[in-house]
Amino acid sequence: ISQDYKEAAKWYRQSAKQGHSMAQAMLGEMYAHGQGVPQDYKEAVKWYTKAAEQGHPNAQYSLGAMYAHELGVTQDYKEAIKWWLKAAEQGLAEAQFNLGLMYVRGQGVIQDYKEAVKWYKASAEQGLADAQYNLAMMYEIGKGAPQDYKEAIKWYRELAKQGHADAQTNLGLMYAKGQGVLQDYKEAVKWYRKAAEQGYDAAQYHLGGMYERGLGVLQDFKEAVKWYTKSAEQGYAKAQYNLGVKYGEGQGVLKDFKEAVKWYRKAAEQGLADAQYNLGLMYVRGQGVPQSKVMAHMYWNIAAVSGYKKAIHTRGIVEKKMTSSQLAEAQKLAREWMRKHQ
Repeated sequence: ISQDYKEAAKWYRQSAKQGHSMAQAMLGEMYAHGQGVPQDYKEAVKWYTKAAEQGHPNAQYSLGAMYAHELGVTQDYKEAIKWWLKAAEQGLAEAQFNLGLMYVRGQGVIQDYKEAVKWYKASAEQGLADAQYNLAMMYEIGKGAPQDYKEAIKWYRELAKQGHADAQTNLGLMYAKGQGVLQDYKEAVKWYRKAAEQGYDAAQYHLGGMYERGLGVLQDFKEAVKWYTKSAEQGYAKAQYNLGVKYGEGQGVLKDFKEAVKWYRKAAEQGLADAQYNLGLMYVRGQGVPQSKVMAHMYWNIAAVSGYKKAIHTRGIVEKKMTSSQLAEAQKLAREWMRKHQ
């Protein structure tokens, strides 16, 4: 038969009115998503509640989500926790994962990383990818459980084999650093490449770095620039900075100071102090931009805010060569820049 949401809603309603929890849960879904009926969160909550009170785990999970996201009810994290706990205790992986999140964030409960790990693990063991990833991170950083790189590797690998780009990247990082495994640059490159070819910006950046330094692959500046560019074009600040360096040095590309300035500026606007410092250098030297001690001081002043020692030093040097009006202008520009980009 052909799909017909209106007809489905009609029969679910008849069954729901007779107290069937599955029908009540499905009718709640149809109201929540506007399938066969006008979207109506309050009506969805009504039917989810009826099913949840009969112990239907999916309805309990959905009702918890309505309370968490303020859909058809006033936002109430404690009520969300109550229903997710009921569903989690029945083994619903999604509810277990959400409980883990709430314990990490301290929403509706006292923040408790151990409890978060407990629920992430319960969910992860059922194969929920998000839970496996979060559990791996908890083991990697040692939150809620003793730091255990081998356990982190186990969960990252499980996900990485399924094509999870974040996990592939983190697995690559652990091979590159030798955390939980023997250091192996070729294996790091393998996992970075899998994630990079999926378009994942962090992996593209790290793969570019391996080509730049010749780790696990033959050193190839053109290939490094290729991957830095892919990452930088997605807005990854460290890749934007490295791409600026490559254009400034003429490694893997023709030297182009204007292009270097372009990428430094993009990274600087995201708060990367290295890029802010290099922009100052470009202004003081007049490379790719008109020479300007005022602009150099401005960028070094901005980088100095984050404690960048070289910027503090060069700011002090250029100050001695500036008039009081130039210094006042540079400080004014720095304040305006900070207001705009923070």
